[in-house]
Order: sequence, then C-alpha cells, then structure tokens
Amino acid sequence: QVQLVESGGGLVEAGGSLRLSCAASGRTFMTPVVAWFRQAPGKEREFVSFITRSSDATNYADSAKGRFTISRDNAKNTAYLQMSSLKPEDTAVYYCAGRYGSPSVNSNDYNYWGQGTQVTVSS
Repeated sequence: QVQLVESGGGLVEAGGSLRLSCAASGRTFMTPVVAWFRQAPGKEREFVSFITRSSDATNYADSAKGRFTISRDNAKNTAYLQMSSLKPEDTAVYYCAGRYGSPSVNSNDYNYWGQGTQVTVSS
C-alpha cells in the first residue's frame, strides 16, 4: 500500500510562487504515474499535471501550462509541483495521486491519494 502526503501549501499573493511536495510513505516507492489534481470550493476536482516514472512524459492542464512544472525524485520517493505566477483562480486544495497504469487525466483512474494541501492566492 502506498500512502501519499502532500506539503508546501499556504497563502501567497498573486504573482507569487509555491512548491508543493508529495512524499510516499509506507510502501516507500512512488507509483509509476504521479499526478496533481485540485479542487476549489463548489467545483469538481480537476486535473493539473502528471508525470511518468522516468519523467519522460508530462502533461499539463491548459490552466497550468507555462506556469507550473511537475517533477519527481524517485530516490527520495517524492514528487513536486512548482507553481509560479499564481493567480487567485489557482486557489484550491491540491491533491497528489498515484496509479500503476498508463498516464491519465481522469481522477477516477488513480488509486492512491494524499489528504490534500490548501493553496490560497490573494489578489
């Protein structure tokens, strides 16, 4: 069983940056595919980005392209989401998720989830 723990959220002004981390615990290895999703109040959970085990493939939601960068360090069993040029509309709870299948933008395809970390961007 893989447990995922996110950290790095917080309150930041518009235009600022944050780096989220997702650490695997328990069975300490990261799943082949790691993704970030987010959920704003009153909205459905939405895909942000994914990365494959060897980091040879990444994908970003249009809202994240050019501003967010996903990465992973398999030796540390940790994945990251570097977020820059943050906007108030980026305010949400950010979740790390993992799966053993092929990369997917569908949250239903992910088996392992963290508890989420709050990101709040003030205007």
